[in-house]
Amino acid sequence: MTTSEQIGEIAGALAKAQSEMGGAIKDAANPFFKSKYADLGSVMDACRGPLTKHGIAVIQSPSAEGAVVSVETTFMHCSGQWLRGVASATAKDDSPQSIGSAITYLRRYALQSFAGVAPEDDDGEAASGRKPGQVAKPMPVSTAPKGFDEWLRNIEAVAEEGTDALQRAWKASTPEHRTHLTTTNAKKWDALKGIASRAAKASVSA
Repeated sequence: MTTSEQIGEIAGALAKAQSEMGGAIKDAANPFFKSKYADLGSVMDACRGPLTKHGIAVIQSPSAEGAVVSVETTFMHCSGQWLRGVASATAKDDSPQSIGSAITYLRRYALQSFAGVAPEDDDGEAASGRKPGQVAKPMPVSTAPKGFDEWLRNIEAVAEEGTDALQRAWKASTPEHRTHLTTTNAKKWDALKGIASRAAKASVSA
């Protein structure tokens, strides 16, 4: 992390803002996903109001070099003081779909880390369909069809684009891949539909 020469004003403002922030969580009702999930929209909902109230603006600038994606997050205070950090990750490939998914991922985690927002339910737990602290049940043993892992990564990336994109990708997929996912890890499929539903709502409200 890098900072302006002085940070007294922004540190005080951030402390006040954090005292007013709640947990990043949404109880969105949809026909697919019944677990709680702290997506980018819910993290923003939890921190944007208190940050703005205390004079802090958030700027997130994405960049990419091939499949290596970075997001620079800056908290700027009305006093002119600032805090800045860069988070990076390697996407599955350098396609726009994969890059976009990685950017969303980095924006979410960078923002909640900078703001000090704690999601009440970790998205990894939600995706696995279990509650925090609950031991995962073993999945049925089944041989995955050829290319399944790569297909699943693509489906995960598409889910970040919304319900329509996910439905189109699902219909275009081979029956073997769809059947293997729904029979061996139905909760994963439900989680992906939930992510897509939330992404669609965030797009409409943006």
